[in-house]
Amino acid sequence: MDPVKVGSFLKTLRKEKNMTQENAAEQLHVSSRTISRWETGTNMPDIGMLVEIADYYQVSIPEIIQGERKSENMNEETRETAAAMADYSRNEVQRGKTKITGVLLSAFGIFVIISALMVFPGESSWGSIYSVLGSLFLVPGIYLLTRPLIAGRSLRILTVIGCILLLFGFFSVTDYLAVKELHQVPRFRYQTVYESGHPDRLIYKTLFFDAVRENPGSAGEQVYILKK
Repeated sequence: MDPVKVGSFLKTLRKEKNMTQENAAEQLHVSSRTISRWETGTNMPDIGMLVEIADYYQVSIPEIIQGERKSENMNEETRETAAAMADYSRNEVQRGKTKITGVLLSAFGIFVIISALMVFPGESSWGSIYSVLGSLFLVPGIYLLTRPLIAGRSLRILTVIGCILLLFGFFSVTDYLAVKELHQVPRFRYQTVYESGHPDRLIYKTLFFDAVRENPGSAGEQVYILKK
């Protein structure tokens, strides 16, 4: 393919319609600079634009590629093939964008969750708040990443539900280990009970266990799991 020959042919087609580069650019939804680059052979139209150019100038795509007119009527089969190629190209670009978005959302969600668990102490509710916030980024990211891998929408939804359950289990296990091994206050508690008879004793309730904190803020502070 000779870019200069193709550009000269495009210029001839434009002049046959008595159009300026600005007029052609407006009809093809590109800039006049792009038209100029095509016609000088500096740049070539992409596959998607070839379909529009061929349709507008009423020539076939092989004629544009070869830089000369072969017939008066556009080859319909060639046109449909090129249109399918253009759709495929656009779909590939869209899939690429979806994958990048999924990766960015997932990475940001994981970063927020890890940061929340490492930065905020157990007694601060901000650790659980930011962990949930990170999950709100992570779950959509996983959904976008699974779209090209899992065909059925229902299966993708089940995958997302499974990820939510895994996150829930992860938060519960880390909370349990934090109390049992590190003697920290559970982050994902839903209630803190203050006992009037034991002012130096707090009970933290989670969905799976209760934790006790005795003598908070003192040298004798203890945090342990309450046996039921």
